Amino acid sequence: MVPKSIITTSASPHLPLLKISSVRIEENPQTQTIRTTPSPSLPTTTTTQNPSKPLLKKTPPPPPSTPFNAKRKPQPPPSVPALLFNAFDDIINNFIDPPLKPSVDPRHVLSQNFAPVNELPPTECDVVQGTLPPCLDGAYIRNGPNPQHLPKGPYHLFDGDGMLHALRISQGRATLCSRYVKTYKYKIENDAGYPLIPNVFSGFNTLVASAARGSLTAARVIAGQYNPANGIGLANTSLALFGNKLYALGESDLPYEIRIANNGDIETLGRRDFDGKLTMSMTAHPKIDPDSGECFAFRYGPVPPFLTYFRFDPDGKKHPDVPVFSMTRPSFLHDFAITKKYAIFTDIQLGMNPLDMISGGSPIGSDPAKVSRIGILPRYARDESEMKWFDVPGFNIVHAINAWEEEDGKTVTLVAPNILSVEHTMERLELVHAVVEKVRIDMETGFVTRKPLSTRNLDFGVINQRFLGRKSRFVYAAVGDPMPKISGVVKIDVVSGETVGCRMYGEGCYGGEPFFVAAGEEVEEEDDGYLVSYVHDEGKGESRFLVMDAQSPELEVVAAVKLPRRVPYGFHGLFVSDSELRKVSLS
Repeated sequence: MVPKSIITTSASPHLPLLKISSVRIEENPQTQTIRTTPSPSLPTTTTTQNPSKPLLKKTPPPPPSTPFNAKRKPQPPPSVPALLFNAFDDIINNFIDPPLKPSVDPRHVLSQNFAPVNELPPTECDVVQGTLPPCLDGAYIRNGPNPQHLPKGPYHLFDGDGMLHALRISQGRATLCSRYVKTYKYKIENDAGYPLIPNVFSGFNTLVASAARGSLTAARVIAGQYNPANGIGLANTSLALFGNKLYALGESDLPYEIRIANNGDIETLGRRDFDGKLTMSMTAHPKIDPDSGECFAFRYGPVPPFLTYFRFDPDGKKHPDVPVFSMTRPSFLHDFAITKKYAIFTDIQLGMNPLDMISGGSPIGSDPAKVSRIGILPRYARDESEMKWFDVPGFNIVHAINAWEEEDGKTVTLVAPNILSVEHTMERLELVHAVVEKVRIDMETGFVTRKPLSTRNLDFGVINQRFLGRKSRFVYAAVGDPMPKISGVVKIDVVSGETVGCRMYGEGCYGGEPFFVAAGEEVEEEDDGYLVSYVHDEGKGESRFLVMDAQSPELEVVAAVKLPRRVPYGFHGLFVSDSELRKVSLS
C-alpha cells in the first residue's frame, strides 16, 4: 500500500523553500534498463507479471547523488573570444546584475524538488499499490524546466531547459525515462560546456543589465558561437499530439517533434516549421478538436501584430495566419480556449512593461489601470473583421480550462482560473491566488456574468479531453499550497458550483497538474476514468506516479508506481495511448 504521507486526505501546511549553497543531481544508471529494488521499509504489492515476459536483469542502484554536471563529456579548451565572453558574463552576474531577489536566486529557486536531475535511461519501476488499469497502456509524459548547467547569475523557474519525464506503461508494467528536449539551445550549450544564451525571464532586469547582456549576446552571435535564427527556445512547457506527430512545446520557439520508442526511451526528431509556414513561435497550449482532429493555435509578441491566430488541418498542414491588430498593446497571452464555433482570447493586465524592467522588475509586469478584455473570433476566420471584444474588469487568466456555446445559440461560456493577485504572477509565485470562475457572455447584448466556482487557490485545471470545446460538467484542478507547489487535487461540478471530490497528498507531499484519462473508448459518463500525476514526498525524497479514481468522492488511489528516482516539479503533461504511439511511430 502507499504510505499515509502520500494518500492521506488531510491538508498539509506549506513548507518554506530552503536556501541552498549548491545543487546536486542523481547520477545516470549505467545500463539501459534496470529494475529497482523496493525499500524494505515500504510494504509493496506488485501486479501479476506476464509469464511470457522475462524479468529484466537486476543491477545495483546508482549512487544517491553526484555533483551537478559530473558526467558531462570532456570539452575542448575554449577559444580566446570565448574566454573573454565568459569573463564578461561573470562580471555581469557578480557585479552588474547579481541574483539579489529570491525569485531569481538559483539557490532559492532550485531548492528541494525543484533542483535539476540528470537524464535517466528507460528504467523499470515497481507497482507498489493496486494494478495499473488497461486504459493506461501508453505513455504519460510530463514536461518541465531542468537547467543543464548550474546557473551562475539570475535564474527564474521558467528559464530551465525542457526535460521530459515519460512513464511507459504496458500490460501492468511501467518504465520511467527522463530526457532533455534536444533543442538548438541545449545542443550548442552542451557542446560548449557552459551557457551561451541569456535567460529571458531573469536576464534583463534593469537597464544596465539589459544593455550588458544584450551586448554580450550580440558579441557571441557575431563571433559565431550561435545563430539565433535556429531558435533559442527551451521547449519546457507542455506537449501536444496532432497530425499523428508528438511535439514538445515552449511559447518562445517553434515546436520540437519527439518520439517515444517501444522501450520507453525519448527521442527528439527536430525543430519543425511546417514547410516554412510557421515562423517565430507558437503557443504552448494549442487546442485539438477531439472530433475533427484539427489543431488551433496562436502566437503573441512585443511587436505588432501582438496576436496572430492560425490552425492546422487533421493531417498537420498549417493554414494561413490571421493577424489580430485590434489587440493594441502586448499582453501576456499564455493560453486560450475554443468552442465549436469560436476561438477565445483574453487581453489581461499582464504584459510587456519596459518601465518596470528599467527599474529592476521583470520584463513582464502588471498594469492595474488596464481593463481586461475577452476577444471572441470565429474559429475559421480568415481575418479579424468578426472579432468581438468584451470588457471584463479584473479578469486575468494564465490558463483556460474549457469553453462552449450554450443551447440558446447566443451565449458563450468560459471556465478558467482568475488570478486575484496578478501583480505577483512573475516575481512572487507564492502570493498568487487564483479562483476558478464561470464566465458567460451574451454575444448579442455584450452582457457578461461571472460566477466563482471555488474560493480555493486553484490552477492547472483539466477536463475529459473528449469534451473540449463543448459543454462539460467536471473540472479537475490542482491546489496551490502555495503555488508553485501542488498539495492536492479537487473535482468541481461546473453545473452546481460545488466541490464534489478532493484528495490532499499529505504533509510534505506535492504533485503537479492532474491529467484525466478516460476508462475506455466507449464510456458514456464524463467522469468515468482516472486522474494521474507525479507526486513527490519531500521527507523521504521519493517520487511516485499516482492513479486516482475520478468518480470517487475521495479521488481514491487505485494504483501507485514507485519511481526509481525523484521527478522534479514541472509544468504540463499529456497521456498518449498505445494506439496513438503506434501512429506516431509510423508517421
